[in-house]
Amino acid sequence: MAAGRRAPPEPGGGPVLLQGIFGAGPSPGAAACSLALTARELQVRRPGGSSGGSAGPDAALRLADCVGSAAFPAAAAAACFSLVCYPLRGPRWGSPARQRLERTFRVCLGPDAEGNLRIAQAWSRRIRELSVPAVPAQDGDSYGVLPRPCRALVLLNPQSGAGRALEDFQAVVQPMLAEADIATTVFITERPHHAHEKVRDEDLSQWDTLVVMAGDGLLYEVVNGLMERPDWEDTMKKPLCILPGGSGNALAASINHYAGNDHVAKKKLLTNCTFILCKGLHTQMDLVSLSTASGKRLFSFLGFGWGFISDVDIDSEKYRRLGNARFTLGTLQCLAKLRVYQGRLSYLPAVPEQGTPPPPRDPNAPVTNGQAGRIPPPAGTEAAGALPADSLLVPLGQPVPAHWTVVPEEEFVSVYAIYQSHLGTNLLMAPAARLHDGCIHLFYLKAGIGRVALLKLFLAMARGTHLDLNCPHLRYVPVRAFRLEPRAATGIMTVDGEALACEPVQGQIHGRLCRVLSGS
Repeated sequence: MAAGRRAPPEPGGGPVLLQGIFGAGPSPGAAACSLALTARELQVRRPGGSSGGSAGPDAALRLADCVGSAAFPAAAAAACFSLVCYPLRGPRWGSPARQRLERTFRVCLGPDAEGNLRIAQAWSRRIRELSVPAVPAQDGDSYGVLPRPCRALVLLNPQSGAGRALEDFQAVVQPMLAEADIATTVFITERPHHAHEKVRDEDLSQWDTLVVMAGDGLLYEVVNGLMERPDWEDTMKKPLCILPGGSGNALAASINHYAGNDHVAKKKLLTNCTFILCKGLHTQMDLVSLSTASGKRLFSFLGFGWGFISDVDIDSEKYRRLGNARFTLGTLQCLAKLRVYQGRLSYLPAVPEQGTPPPPRDPNAPVTNGQAGRIPPPAGTEAAGALPADSLLVPLGQPVPAHWTVVPEEEFVSVYAIYQSHLGTNLLMAPAARLHDGCIHLFYLKAGIGRVALLKLFLAMARGTHLDLNCPHLRYVPVRAFRLEPRAATGIMTVDGEALACEPVQGQIHGRLCRVLSGS
């Protein structure tokens, strides 16, 4: 059938856009099969099957699973077109994961080699067009799709996690990106802050996306390097992508969760995240601005912690070659020497709590950026290159505003402010979190909790059911800003898994400040 001819509607897949009879494989002796292309799938039928019949397990190749298609000449004046899909397939036990499936079809409708190739190219081109994900139409959301062909800068830390990032990139990621027509420039980091300097100083206009193949710490470097650029507002519109190559891989696990996928780890998680990159759908992500008493300003995409969770994260660094198992070992060690930390925790609840006064009527109050009495300029009038103002915060030396909540307890086992769903590959800490929900999910554990109860909480967190335990020592509250003031410089603080000096810190959410590859 001619490449552009339409056929009557087909049940199950919508109207047929292209149809024809081709060889079911690249070899001249391949059996013939009937193909029908709809907006959602490529239907494959054996000879003699009815128009509504089934063709077995490969009857329909979903275009939502397709990452690429190509056409090429074949022997004897024929031509071929192929498509590569990664459908979700599950074992009898365990979670399903994406597995590669390639199908090739032979076009030999006559002795005209050029004519056969044109038909193969028409099918391949239409398959690619229909495989582009539809941009969701949701109020307030800004989605986009990477161009094709696409150019990606890959920042890779070969020492992250178990030290297999480069090997896994070459074995798993590179072949998938080639199939999806994504060309890569690989930058291998050689020291701390190397990626930070690269993205801060480099002309990034030659790439369509920045891909991080490492743990969350390297993406933290990249985000803060980008925010130091004078053109940060434009640069932060360039989509970021995280591919799990570290130990915790919290953002990768979160994005896998947001895409509706089952929990997976290791190479299954890497394949899922690479598939998301291949499909190219990206959306906005919140960042949190953190200010410290020593004058630092940092931008965070994952979370800020103090106490037990941060102790586990940093104390287990020496076991990073164990991969994600390092956190299990670290948890057991920190349980054995359970500590209590003293400090004051305050926050601005996302929903006003009963008994707290309303916020000031002046929308410009409270003051920002550590300058008493300064009124932020109206939106859109800030100096070019100026970082977003922390309009919810007052200077650390001043008391928090009256409409904030001050936690009455001042002894904690752990404080953690998280903005994604996962704290690690196996820790679903904030199941309700989303990439741009405008919310910091604040958890704090008050002193007095026993080791057994704490262990039960962490075991339940693997399923996201820790709040169902109704532990009297655990408190969860969605907030827009927070402040933590330790009484002494004791304990470990972390931001996105990286260690910070222990000192007063405050932070606020900044909605939709960057873009990230996402599955939905």
